[in-house]
Amino acid sequence: MHHDIQEVVPEGGVMLYEIRVKGHLNQRWSEWFDGMTITNEATGNAIISGSLVDQAALHSLLIKVYNLNLTLVSVLHLETDQCSEIEKQRRH
Repeated sequence: MHHDIQEVVPEGGVMLYEIRVKGHLNQRWSEWFDGMTITNEATGNAIISGSLVDQAALHSLLIKVYNLNLTLVSVLHLETDQCSEIEKQRRH
């Protein structure tokens, strides 16, 4: 059985993700995570967020999470308007 699966990529060719892991990460890991933004939460989790070009890039990032032996809490694919709202909440 053959399935045609097309991924809908937003205008600009990138997808926005938030990858939440247990534990805090130093900002120096941002470069290793392909320039993604690292935000440490008061709950003890860290959020690795930013844009990725495709599912292969997401898979590569998740392999890095695995290789660091980090506990994955969640992976969120964000719509553009969700990103704006989340950024507003973080600033307050």
